Amino acid sequence: MYGDIGTSPLYALKECFSPAHGVLPTHDNVLGVLSLVFWALIIVISIKYLIIVMRADNEGEGGILALMELVRPNKYGLNYIIIISIGLFGAALLYGDGIITPAISVLSAVEGLQIATPHLEHYVIPITVVILFFLFYFQHRGTGKVGIVFGPIMIVWFLSIAGLGIAAILNNPEVILALNPLYAYHFFLSNGFHGFVILGSVFLVVTGGEALYADMGHFGPKPIRFAWFTIVLPCLLLNYFGQGAMMLQNPLAAKNPFYFLAPDWALYPMVAISTIATVIASQALISGAFSITQQAIQLGYLPRVRIIHTSREERGQIYIPQLNWMLFIGTIWLVLSFRTSGNLAAAYGIAVTSTMVITTILAFIAMRKLWKWSIIFSVFISLFFITVDLAFWGANLLKILHGGWVPLAIGSMIYLIMTTWSWGRKKLLLKIEEETQPIEKFIDEVMSVRVVSTPGTAIYMSSNPKGTPPALVKNLKHNRVLHKQIIVLSIIFKKVPHINEEDSIVIANPTEGFYRVMASYGFMDNANMQQIISLLNSKGIVINIDKTTFFLGRELLVVKDRNGFIRLRKKLFVLLSRNSQRVTEFFNIPNDRVFEVGSQIEL
Repeated sequence: MYGDIGTSPLYALKECFSPAHGVLPTHDNVLGVLSLVFWALIIVISIKYLIIVMRADNEGEGGILALMELVRPNKYGLNYIIIISIGLFGAALLYGDGIITPAISVLSAVEGLQIATPHLEHYVIPITVVILFFLFYFQHRGTGKVGIVFGPIMIVWFLSIAGLGIAAILNNPEVILALNPLYAYHFFLSNGFHGFVILGSVFLVVTGGEALYADMGHFGPKPIRFAWFTIVLPCLLLNYFGQGAMMLQNPLAAKNPFYFLAPDWALYPMVAISTIATVIASQALISGAFSITQQAIQLGYLPRVRIIHTSREERGQIYIPQLNWMLFIGTIWLVLSFRTSGNLAAAYGIAVTSTMVITTILAFIAMRKLWKWSIIFSVFISLFFITVDLAFWGANLLKILHGGWVPLAIGSMIYLIMTTWSWGRKKLLLKIEEETQPIEKFIDEVMSVRVVSTPGTAIYMSSNPKGTPPALVKNLKHNRVLHKQIIVLSIIFKKVPHINEEDSIVIANPTEGFYRVMASYGFMDNANMQQIISLLNSKGIVINIDKTTFFLGRELLVVKDRNGFIRLRKKLFVLLSRNSQRVTEFFNIPNDRVFEVGSQIEL
């Protein structure tokens, strides 16, 4: 989980002194940038995320969607709309980060070959593409089998970069002076607007902050904080200050200060371990994208897609084929289009800074609503953090014309899909509810007429727990036959991460042979029909899967609007609906036991 922020030394300082920014690696500039790097890591990662934001623990889960659900108002209104909107936009922007991170990380590692052997420059792009292909290809294996070696490899990585940094610092210990924030202040005074522009590159050292919070559910805040303060932060600072010491000694090292730290005999080993570390960093971001997608699906913000669980022991280890290969295509396109880590750095940061600003806003609500902090203290802390966030955000806005539009475009597209799917589902469910009658009224009507009863169990899936499924009404109307045991089943995903198995099933028995069952799950849980049937059997409702028929409604959606944005939005919803995963696959319902009843609904 520290792979993203842990591999930033490969490119962060190099980009700060890129010739395009017009800031030369002079004595004062080097110390000024190092001071900015140090205080960015302390303020943004150590204090904001590790100490404060991780207090927003949604039953063990972290990340912007979990935080959004934690602080959203219970009643629908303007505040509800604002919080949901900015939360979803922040989550959507993380997909842009998920595409850029593998591209810039792996490319920057392989570029070390140019320092070791300049004539290998033409092989950097092909090698990067091959590495990325295998990275995405092996995603379907899951991280369970290889995860056991990730930790030791990252420890080797951090100790290696710390060792390189210590050697350079010992040769030029003056860089320690950069701990004084006055050097950062004088840097801005001396460089003016160019100093502000450099903030967009300094931000690269903290780009993994949001990922740390999103991964909190895997380990908990205590191990994350312990690893940061004992290993990760010291090793990162030693390497950054070592790079600064190298540039003070040899300003030409600014071309690629990370690899200039390594002696000639260590260049190829460092390229190898750097590549492995960036693959691990990329793996963490890809897994994070999978996790966000699963949360969004079960919260009702994305259509169903195929989710494969790669581990029986760890429910968080999942693989989403469609998303995996979409990320792969996007990543390869970025590598082939931008071609160098320097060009990619020009596109990197705007999405993450925007998400960090949103996280600060949501954290302020948590301070007041959840932690009951005083208004004065909450405002003071939040203003301090948002001032830092907006400084980084403003500097990154300058990158929009140089590629920063890419993650913004990706995020905006995902945001449109999320909001359209949520909006369309609400309209569709409202239409279905208008056309359904209460289950009690339906039962009274059934009892008043003569109906043929057939052996076995019928399970009718219903999106409305209180209404009668249209499939049940149509089956009775056309066939005049009902099964001896009828279960109206509603599967509902709650706004909490997890629900205990014993609390997940609620059963109502309005009359003999009829059961109304509501199965509840958290947005990090996995609904499974086999599990639901087992729970019902344990509660006395005997179900033989071989003598059970599942009745599902299948709606044909029709758009009647002639023109305008609403028509386009409805068309998009219909497209998403037609391409979403079938209910039978999503809930693991046996295909040979399914009976679908179609109906036409005008949106």
